[in-house]
Amino acid sequence: MSGKKYTDSLKAYDREAFYGPTEALKLAKNSAKAKFDENIDVVFRLGVDPRKADQMVRGTVALPSGTGKTLRVAVFAAGEAADAAREAGADKVGADDLAAEVEAGQMDFDLAIATPDMMPLVGRLGRTLGPRGLMPNPKTGTVTTDVAKAVEEFKGGKVEYRTDRYGNVHVRLGKASFDEAALEANFRAVLDEIQRAKPASAKGRYIKKISLSTTMGPGVRVDTGRLKVEE
Repeated sequence: MSGKKYTDSLKAYDREAFYGPTEALKLAKNSAKAKFDENIDVVFRLGVDPRKADQMVRGTVALPSGTGKTLRVAVFAAGEAADAAREAGADKVGADDLAAEVEAGQMDFDLAIATPDMMPLVGRLGRTLGPRGLMPNPKTGTVTTDVAKAVEEFKGGKVEYRTDRYGNVHVRLGKASFDEAALEANFRAVLDEIQRAKPASAKGRYIKKISLSTTMGPGVRVDTGRLKVEE
């Protein structure tokens, strides 16, 4: 976004103010000035210490309105599980052959799923898949015996989330072209999931800040006082 468009977006609201989720989503949506369909993202600042394993917040959430993105899914599986993954719409399915592609740097997919018996093979790809956030993990439902169901869910709008090293959780809510009701439905689903995932060991205020923004636009602060936010 050019400097003028960004400045114009800033004039539309007070960046230091806090807004209810409906108004915040409307402001964020209206700030989308780019020539492409920008993403709408939410960031939660959590009161956790992600350096401690028992305070790592990680999981998946199904967005009722979808993400607006066509997810490319690769599945490490063999036999009947591989056939089921293909029928469910997986973009890539394989075992040793798929591992060879990954080792060669051919990773034209957004998500990797694996059956448990494939994990010894997939584990050897950790140095390649891990840094890109593509390593299958049982906690996010990407290591499963029911790969067909996993493919359908993730293609249908299920997304992964996890805290970064600063205690932030970043989730894509959809596209600026979504109507406000669809975006709010996704926001509420993510909020509920983040609260459900609160670590028992987390002390003090759990959800400290929430901010909404488009791909190229400024952030809009959400007033957590207007939400049923767990302390």
